[in-house]
Amino acid sequence: MRLKVHMTDYLYILGTILLTVYGQIVVKWQVSVAGPFPAAPVEKAWFLARLVFDPWVLSGFAAAFGASLCWMAAMTKFQLSYAYPFMSLSFALVLLSSAVLFRESITPAKVLGVALIAFGVFFASRG
Repeated sequence: MRLKVHMTDYLYILGTILLTVYGQIVVKWQVSVAGPFPAAPVEKAWFLARLVFDPWVLSGFAAAFGASLCWMAAMTKFQLSYAYPFMSLSFALVLLSSAVLFRESITPAKVLGVALIAFGVFFASRG
């Protein structure tokens, strides 16, 4: 199945990636603000309930829904086996974002892993 693709169709994939990364970063941020996960079962339930209804977390859920819509649009334009490898670029964006926003370490192993993913995306997108 050969689909006619325009350069602007890649915006659907980009939207999927960016909205996915946004959701991950926002949830991590709000979980960090909320503090450690409680030990008692009832406290765990309240902790999670507060997070689920947090406006920022809700925006992360909305971003995940938006990412799903972008992905459905992308699937009308691209073959799955071509488009899906691009999703792995979210690993690189999350790595960079977590280092900048949360001061998480970027180790040589993480850089190598992301580089391997990037090369994989390049080769997978070639054909």
